[in-house]
Amino acid sequence: MMNLRPQLTPRTEQRLGLALTPQMRQRIEMLSMTLTELAELTAQKIAENPILEEIDPYDPAEALTVTDDMPLSLADDLPPEAGSDDGTGGETTGGDSSPELAPAGNVLSGDADSPADASAEDVAEPAVAADPFDEIDFGTTFEHYLDPGYRTLGEYEEREEYTLENRLKHQPTLHEHLQSQIALLHLPDEVRAAAEAIAASLDERGFLADTCEEIAAIGGWPPEVVEAARQAVQRLDPVGCASYDVRECFLVQLEQQGWHERLAAQLVRDHFERLAPFRWPELAKLLGVPCEVIAEEAALIRQLDPFPGRRFARAGQGIFHDAQFIQPEIFIEKVGNEYVIRFNEDGLPQLRINAKYRRILEAPDASREEREFVRDRLRAAIDLMRNIDYRRRTIYRICEAIVARQREFLDRGPAYIKPMMLKDIAEQVGLHLSTVSRVVNGKYAQTPLGIIELRRFFTEGMINNDGEAVSTDVIKQRIKRLIADEDPREPLTDDEIARILAQEGQKLSRRTVAKYRDQMHIPGSRERRTALG
Repeated sequence: MMNLRPQLTPRTEQRLGLALTPQMRQRIEMLSMTLTELAELTAQKIAENPILEEIDPYDPAEALTVTDDMPLSLADDLPPEAGSDDGTGGETTGGDSSPELAPAGNVLSGDADSPADASAEDVAEPAVAADPFDEIDFGTTFEHYLDPGYRTLGEYEEREEYTLENRLKHQPTLHEHLQSQIALLHLPDEVRAAAEAIAASLDERGFLADTCEEIAAIGGWPPEVVEAARQAVQRLDPVGCASYDVRECFLVQLEQQGWHERLAAQLVRDHFERLAPFRWPELAKLLGVPCEVIAEEAALIRQLDPFPGRRFARAGQGIFHDAQFIQPEIFIEKVGNEYVIRFNEDGLPQLRINAKYRRILEAPDASREEREFVRDRLRAAIDLMRNIDYRRRTIYRICEAIVARQREFLDRGPAYIKPMMLKDIAEQVGLHLSTVSRVVNGKYAQTPLGIIELRRFFTEGMINNDGEAVSTDVIKQRIKRLIADEDPREPLTDDEIARILAQEGQKLSRRTVAKYRDQMHIPGSRERRTALG
């Protein structure tokens, strides 16, 4: 009879894999971080590690010897990368030839055995034990990380010093903004109290979250008093707050502009659901006016603010939870005929190693526990500073390659952007594709054309009749201009746009034109003809 009982059988298996060290993991994570996230991580490490200190530019530091051979170029000292950093091949982190990029573990442990591996005799006679810290030359190993701080480009940049007054800024809330205006109004006491209660009952859009009856019941005011207070708040800045919906908000704004007798007010009041562009001919026939008049009134309505309280809403709250504050990582500036790349270090702590702990390592009477504590914290501090430096130099090399390839785009504008893929930059700078992807995602550059996400420099391309590669962004802009210049009564179809582009040397199918048009949120020819009559 077959034995079906479960059994445990030992088995030997050999597998090949890559184990990421904490240093490598931190280096990979830093490449994906934004400037704000890096500043938060640095502040956290300063709080956790007593050896790390933030440089105070107004506090004179203890004078320590600093060599003059600090690297002058961010690009020259970055070694080529081999393999993957996504867990299958691994980034090159310990093969650097320069002293400041040598693995921290090798520098700190030395050639002798660690204290944990010492024999019993060594423990019994600590005076004879070989301590690896006795063999460390602190004058050359940690010079770049000691006072006055490790700054790659600090001495070559002119940094604006911000005073405390410029850093402190209070952004008033919608409630505070309305409260300051209510205090200046000549209102009866009960109306003023009801207005203050209404200002405190608004949501992030500026709309009234409670009904007048509910506010009247809470405050003990008559409903007509609450309604009078609501109308007073509606006419404060921003106009339209304390409304119940967008329709009422628009009517109040039209009234304040003196347009309450225009056709736009009638459209909002009686035909708000029919204001979609494809229903304009229906409205024109119903009201007995030309479609062009409907289009003019609709353009006036589009100037109104549907959510007057949103400019006071803080990012991450309510309907504005997706709002994101963009802080450029680098500045790409044109100086003379060349482009210069500078890092934005505003808010990023400048680090140094506390000199007191260096003296502990050099003190002959320091205990083994003290040395082990300093060793662990020192290794973590140098790993952090080395990884921050690696991140800076990696970003610099990638941006330097981007600027070299997209020089005409920066000089002449979006119409001259060239097709460029991530793998092109990865091959040029000798980094893995995933490393380049981590660097360009979520990071922004301040350029002469404005703030641009690094990812926007990368676009696909198509070959025209002359054999030249043309960016798809350029093709989309050409389609957008053709539609903008078309006859409103005879809008161009996708086939006609494809024929025009073919005559200009760029062959596209009708489906490709339709896909690009949809990506730019442009309606089809039928909708455009219907909208404008």
